[in-house]
Amino acid sequence: MKYGKIVLAGGNGYLGGILAKYFSSLADEVIILARKPQAGTGHIKTLLWDGKTIGDWAYSLQEADLLVNICGKNVNCRYTEKNKKEIFDSRLIPTRLLGQAIEEMENPPKLWINITSATIYRHAEDHPQDEFTGEIGEGFSIEVCKAWENSFFETNTPNTRKVALRMGIVLGLKDGAFPRLLNLVKLGMGGKQGTGEQYMSWIHEADAAASIEWLLNHPEIKGTVNCTAPEAIKNHVFMRSIRKAFGRNFGLPAPAWLLAIGAKIIGTETELILKSRWVKPAVLLNSGFDFKYGKIDEAMTALSQAR
Repeated sequence: MKYGKIVLAGGNGYLGGILAKYFSSLADEVIILARKPQAGTGHIKTLLWDGKTIGDWAYSLQEADLLVNICGKNVNCRYTEKNKKEIFDSRLIPTRLLGQAIEEMENPPKLWINITSATIYRHAEDHPQDEFTGEIGEGFSIEVCKAWENSFFETNTPNTRKVALRMGIVLGLKDGAFPRLLNLVKLGMGGKQGTGEQYMSWIHEADAAASIEWLLNHPEIKGTVNCTAPEAIKNHVFMRSIRKAFGRNFGLPAPAWLLAIGAKIIGTETELILKSRWVKPAVLLNSGFDFKYGKIDEAMTALSQAR
């Protein structure tokens, strides 16, 4: 085995499952910190935590090669005051708790990655936003990201390297945004959304997992890192790529006014669809990371063949 112990906090969701499977053949043990018990499989086991208080789970962080924090309520909801509070609390409270546990530890994790969001950058149609020159945006989702990263970096962990991984839309068949977009395509509604000119920053789930291992093996990298494919593409190109890979020739477009109605019906916000996210993974590219799926058509073909 290449690694000793990998800990995934809040790792019982979609991305946690991807990472647990990826590292299960590479590490002696993969520990998932979750609110509900799960039966262990192979090198993977689940420990109970509430994400709010120090408990026995904290011992699992001792001498870990890697801690990945994936906690956070799904932002795919209406921004009511109740939901806003839950979105903030579900990110800030576990992050500060992990920081507190690590601060008091003699042998803390070597690397702590907090999965944050590439949506922290402004609406960009003019040029890509990278880690060095990218401009932070305004609005509720950006305020969440800023507070989230502040709560991550504010703790003093001199023996634990920290990376805030600003992740784009993760493409996979099991969950996340992609299955919902694919359903639209299958129903004949997979045309452009809004003007279709807004950029989408995405990453195939295999590259998301591989990039985390890459960071584990590159101790010189710390701070904020963008986790998106090098090729951000416009919404109309993205939707066309899905239609092409999954054999649908036609897709009805969804103008902004229709999206606003639909968003209310299904309980989400149009910002998640209409904001232009043009993000460049400069740190990963500069360090030599090789994306397996750097082009959208390559990613879509792989997804269509994985069904």
